[in-house]
Amino acid sequence: MQEIMQGIADELVASGVERGLQVAVYRRGELLADVVAGVADAETGRPFTSGTPVYATSTGKGVTAAVVHVLAERGVLDYDTPIAELWPEFGARGKERATIRHALSHQAGVPGVPVATTPEDLCDWDRMCAALADAEPWWEPGIRCGYHPQTFGYLLGEVVRRVTGERISRVLEEEVAGPLGVSGELFCAVPEAELGRLARIEEAAPPTPPGGGNPFFRVVGGYTAMPVAALPGAAFSNRRDVLTAEIPAGGTMTARAVARVYDALLTGELVPPARLRELSAPAVSGLDEVTGVRATWGLGYGIGLTPGLAAPTVFGMPGSGGTAAFADTATGLAVGVMKNRIVAGDFTTVDRIGSAALSAVR
Repeated sequence: MQEIMQGIADELVASGVERGLQVAVYRRGELLADVVAGVADAETGRPFTSGTPVYATSTGKGVTAAVVHVLAERGVLDYDTPIAELWPEFGARGKERATIRHALSHQAGVPGVPVATTPEDLCDWDRMCAALADAEPWWEPGIRCGYHPQTFGYLLGEVVRRVTGERISRVLEEEVAGPLGVSGELFCAVPEAELGRLARIEEAAPPTPPGGGNPFFRVVGGYTAMPVAALPGAAFSNRRDVLTAEIPAGGTMTARAVARVYDALLTGELVPPARLRELSAPAVSGLDEVTGVRATWGLGYGIGLTPGLAAPTVFGMPGSGGTAAFADTATGLAVGVMKNRIVAGDFTTVDRIGSAALSAVR
């Protein structure tokens, strides 16, 4: 597996498709591949290493979900508890029936943030939680599903804060990263002292301006799923304030750290088999009200990740720039793919690497 993955990574970097790339593959607790190629920073030539953390946008949602599942297993929270029981302010405007399960499966009905939201706003926890509490749902919670690009993190992060009294970055370290031995490689909020280790994100092509009827930019009651001022391109992803803030719809990680999390879900280190079956099974399937395409969501994870990794036994989360992490219950593989050259919505690299990993053990 190491040789296969290294060959693909070297080819992608040599061809110019990728600048820097990490791939990690676990199976039943064994690290089968820990691959790196290219550079972490094109300007300085700083080498990419297996320990170089990468800002990975929504790939971080899978890590946030893992924190919730660990707390559920400990009896600290229950999926079917209404969020408003823990966070009373959230129950306003018809959201009183929205549950933690709804938030995990993108059914809570609050996918949007105020349309004028800026990166600075996203870094302000209290401001974003207040905006969510005041939001009117786009649909009755639990009736439909629709991807929650940013609000997923605040919903679940505030639930974690209410039940533990701690920020989710602290709980992530205490309950997941520390026990799994990946401290320093898995962050919600990156400590200032660690910023110099991060990969520098670059864009392969100028971002496409919003428009063309893209449902991500639809405005409902002054809220939008994707505020134009805070698009997750290179400028956003390299901001010091964004990287150090609690924005748990995203995350910063190495491929081997996030693959280790998924492997621990599969092997029972984080949750037992019954909870794994529940979190990785379809919770809802249908037309996604935000993306406009059919989607199947488990509890915090997409079921069938990308067009090339569409098997129902695959669960995980991709990031908008082309990163991803996933597990396959059929083969027992857990895979992480991190990269610093981003192309919005392009998962060609993930599909190629993921398909090759799965094929190698089938």
